Amino acid sequence: MICYRLHCPTGHEFEGWFPSGDAFDRQKETGLVSCPECGATEVSKSLMAPALARPAIARKDPAPLSPVDQLRLALRQLRKEVEAQCEDVGDRFAEEALRRHDANQDGDRQPARGIYGTMSDTERERLEDEGVDFTPVPWIDRSDN
Repeated sequence: MICYRLHCPTGHEFEGWFPSGDAFDRQKETGLVSCPECGATEVSKSLMAPALARPAIARKDPAPLSPVDQLRLALRQLRKEVEAQCEDVGDRFAEEALRRHDANQDGDRQPARGIYGTMSDTERERLEDEGVDFTPVPWIDRSDN
């Protein structure tokens, strides 16, 4: 196990334990390493002195993630994927979803890129009544660590 001293662009410092240097690099590339203070995923290693292993000292593995932390991690990754793959239409979501639904019913070709955004309860009911296919996604706040 490797313990890295990490920091985010806003200056927060924290530690992270990783099975190897490669594991840190992979987790960082996929956005799984984030600042516990602000949620930033642009983290860097800080300079630190190497820890020398002493065979007489028993080392403990870091505690596994709690179910809540596992869920937060999965929701953070889901948000990152949705933001990367889809277009944010903001509060126009219901209007755009209905427009795409109607165009699809008329046989028109739809954009390959999906959409995401927000809608009111009234708009949600309207989409359901119109038979528009959509999936509510639990959106985790970037600062929710």
